[in-house]
Amino acid sequence: MDVSVIIPTKNGGELFRKVLIKVLGQKLQSKKYEVIIVDSGSSDGTIEFIVEMKKQHQNLHLFQIPSFEFGHGKTRNYGASKAQGDYLVFITQDALPYDEYWLENLVCVFDLDPEIAGVFGKHLPYDDCDLFEKQNIINHFENFGKEVVIYKLDDHERYQREEGYRHLLCFFSNNSSAMRKAVWEIHPFPEVDFAEDQIWAKIIIENGYKKAYTPYAIVYHSHRYTFKQQFQRYYDEYKGLYGVYNYIPVKSALLIPGYILKHWLSDLRYLKTCQHLSRRERLYWQYYSLIKNTVRYLGAYLGVKGHHHELFNRLFSREYRLRAK
Repeated sequence: MDVSVIIPTKNGGELFRKVLIKVLGQKLQSKKYEVIIVDSGSSDGTIEFIVEMKKQHQNLHLFQIPSFEFGHGKTRNYGASKAQGDYLVFITQDALPYDEYWLENLVCVFDLDPEIAGVFGKHLPYDDCDLFEKQNIINHFENFGKEVVIYKLDDHERYQREEGYRHLLCFFSNNSSAMRKAVWEIHPFPEVDFAEDQIWAKIIIENGYKKAYTPYAIVYHSHRYTFKQQFQRYYDEYKGLYGVYNYIPVKSALLIPGYILKHWLSDLRYLKTCQHLSRRERLYWQYYSLIKNTVRYLGAYLGVKGHHHELFNRLFSREYRLRAK
């Protein structure tokens, strides 16, 4: 077996079914691949669907763990330990491959340089993604380049000095990623609540390996959360970023209104460029932006605080609640 695709699942619903069908339909040149699913307590028919698919695909394997044993790093390490492939590919249950060449375009990058330890691919937002997040996703991945780009830490002084440079070198996304199993055996994922992928990338970059980005291995991935879910997501995200980079986005609660206003005004400027919007739609997105930025900066501020307070995690963390179910 050359490639092992690992998918953690829990109550993936109809979208996961589309993802699995797309993954099993990949065209991989001159390589064999298997699909390993690690489910942590699905009760929505996900298990039954996988069992049915196993009857048609001998390369599909299912492993089940209790929900309380799930961890972003821990569960992926477990899946990797069951893998037979030389390359480990990770995709989430809600990341839909753009076409049947997603897997080929991801793993072929390793042929470019033997020092590449990991590769991540491009994301596109789903149609139901909110207006501002859609633009953020598009801009974020365009910043990595329009061709395959290989990154290596070659300026240690700049790495220590510039936060943006550290983020560029250490960004990695297990929504769609691949790594050499030989590197994973030396540097497995850290067993953390969030941002296991970026912590892993930070470790391999600082140990002299290279990482790569490919805009040709594309998945659809975005969320349309309620405001409550957005608050929980931002809480977890900024808590994770603090753990990776010691990044403190909001240093004082007194600064929160200023951050909200600044970001809201930026969104208003973007709305002016959206000529296709009706007046009613424009008013809706103005209101939406104000609430979204409020929950974002509240979540960011409390997320850093939550790194040190277990009570905050119990109250505000979406990841904490998902594991508890």
